[in-house]
Amino acid sequence: MADPTRGSSAAAGRRAMLCLMLLAACAPLAAVESDPLPVPAGGARERAVRHYNDGVALLLRRQYGAAQARFEQALREDETLAEAHNNLAFSLRMQGAHNFERSLKHYNRALELKPDLAQAYMYRGVLFTQMGDLARARADHARLLKLDRELAARLDKVISGAGAQDERGGIAAQY
Repeated sequence: MADPTRGSSAAAGRRAMLCLMLLAACAPLAAVESDPLPVPAGGARERAVRHYNDGVALLLRRQYGAAQARFEQALREDETLAEAHNNLAFSLRMQGAHNFERSLKHYNRALELKPDLAQAYMYRGVLFTQMGDLARARADHARLLKLDRELAARLDKVISGAGAQDERGGIAAQY
């Protein structure tokens, strides 16, 4: 059976609305960078954004491996999609420490492409904390203070809790 959400611009609108409804239903799990992007008409950018938005839906369901695959597809279509690099990095990081170096490369690329992407500083700061590099985590925190004070406060809590005794080393699961 054909997917009625693929194809026409009306279908693209329905698909975007579906993603927004999913985000609203999962608001406590979602972060700003996980918002679906508006789908441009035509070309590689359209295909990239469709894959990205599919990845966002999977990310919200905590299906990190499947989300990773979608973000990778998005980047094959358009390597300059900073949000896809950021969410790919998050998906990789959430799958374990063996992905930390690769995750870091994608956070760095996201910030190279979009230096004001606050969420990338937030999550890269969390990654640095997980890696035990509190100096670089604090540097991301300092940059984040200029971009988004709410995210800076969240990152500060993660950095401050890095020594806590729990299964994630003090780092909340949602980060």
